Amino acid sequence: MSAPRPPAWYLISLRAQADHSAPRRAAARHGGGLLPLSPWRIRLRDDAASRQALEVALDAPVLVFTSPAAVRAAVALRTLSAAPAQQWLAVGAGTAAALRRAGIGRVQAPSRMDSEGLLALPALAGATRVGLVTAPEGRGLLAATLADRGTRVDRADVYQREPLPLTAPAVARLAALQTPACLALSSELALRLVLPQLPPPALRVLQGAAVAAASPRLAGFARELGWQRVVVAGSPRPAALVRAAVEALSTKV
Repeated sequence: MSAPRPPAWYLISLRAQADHSAPRRAAARHGGGLLPLSPWRIRLRDDAASRQALEVALDAPVLVFTSPAAVRAAVALRTLSAAPAQQWLAVGAGTAAALRRAGIGRVQAPSRMDSEGLLALPALAGATRVGLVTAPEGRGLLAATLADRGTRVDRADVYQREPLPLTAPAVARLAALQTPACLALSSELALRLVLPQLPPPALRVLQGAAVAAASPRLAGFARELGWQRVVVAGSPRPAALVRAAVEALSTKV
């Protein structure tokens, strides 16, 4: 029996600890491997204050969920059900799918899967009150813009990201990488947490990689930091990021 063919390229994932299976599968479908660098882990909140904040948020006429993790955390606290006149919004297709699995039949999601896309939805244009289900660091632009519009924002932080040090094996693997690689960039904060932890050899490899950015804003952020081979995926979903990675790796600088 012949040995498995080694990956032709690698996707560098900055997702939370234990949340790399989907990008691993997506990369494998295109002949790639996965190099995980987890700068945090997800911890669901289960205290009285979080439960109360969620109850208040879920009473709003317009609801916004900012990630699949926000949906999972909310479901862990209580069953979700939509009132007849409520509008349920998701930051992207993955979050919308999570809400549908939780029993919410009608969910709106923008084609541009970021805060700017959400803010352009008609449901938020004239909203007087919005329930925002998220994490403490989540969607600062969204909450601030809504507040500037005069919208009351009832925020429920139902989970949090706990920073983690990068593991020594992961950093060493990155430093030794000689195969073409692409960074899957779906969080500015994740990259900001990773960069200071990398010694020069690993940092050089990361800076030499291509970038598949989930949004135009993140693409601009990568370019500001010096990356040149940047492709916008238009979505944080693994399949979209991998398609953008393949395109980025084929781009000549």
